[in-house]
Amino acid sequence: MPELPEVETVMRGLKQRVLGRRLAAVEVLNPLVIAGPADDFAAGLSNRSVAGLRRKGKTLAIELEGRNGQPSCYLLLRLGMTGQVILTPQELPLQPHTHVRIFLEPGSEEIRYRDVRRFGRLRCCTSQELETIWDRLGPDAPEISEAQFFEATRHRYGSVKSWLLNQQMLAGLGNIYADEALFEARIHPLTQPARLSAASARRLHRAVKNVLKRAVNRQGTTFRDYLDIEGRPGNFSVRLKVYQRTGQPCRRCGRPIRRLVIGGRSTHFCPHCQPRPRRVAVPRSSKRVARKPQY
Repeated sequence: MPELPEVETVMRGLKQRVLGRRLAAVEVLNPLVIAGPADDFAAGLSNRSVAGLRRKGKTLAIELEGRNGQPSCYLLLRLGMTGQVILTPQELPLQPHTHVRIFLEPGSEEIRYRDVRRFGRLRCCTSQELETIWDRLGPDAPEISEAQFFEATRHRYGSVKSWLLNQQMLAGLGNIYADEALFEARIHPLTQPARLSAASARRLHRAVKNVLKRAVNRQGTTFRDYLDIEGRPGNFSVRLKVYQRTGQPCRRCGRPIRRLVIGGRSTHFCPHCQPRPRRVAVPRSSKRVARKPQY
């Protein structure tokens, strides 16, 4: 699933290529990926120019200038599990599972939204609606202060892995970068956040920011679906230390990487570098069901 580094990479690419350009027309090929009526979505975006781009956590908001005395609005986009945003010449054939086309001027390019599993969502919303949606999220992971991070761990006795994935606590991390940050901080994924020492919490806070920064610098991680706006995969997979490396030697100590299931999510760690504490959260191994976003 695309996480913060992948969405940040998409946003940076769009800033370079579409800022200031006009959305001449919008074609919805599959209304199931649109939040709200598809006709209203297309009409709300058409004939507006891109004024800016913002991101919080895993969501991307494209600001569109007002028109005919109307206020500006936002194209809010969440990639879900398999969503792709590609900038391409209009004459290229459509790939399967292409659900939305946004035609740009000047030029003959378009933005295509492609999503095999259709868990992503696109929405046209006002600035007030955008802030309401984003207020439900915790602080953006690269921006959270040490004090905010420490406060968020208080009275949290589930697993620190699940806590890192809770977007209301910390916005932006998914399975990949949570595992990588815990390894870098030498913290076992079943550790309870409230029982982290000040030194351990400080290491984890720093590890979250460092891992995300390195992943952004390498345009994110691709295993199967994620691509940047030019259709290129991310380059961070070769730098992963634990994620999906079950049975392979730890890059730090040489011991085998192990896997366990926490809250229905595969979790990868080194039992030597991330020793299990005496008191741990009880892992829940129930099957995880992917949920569609509610906006």
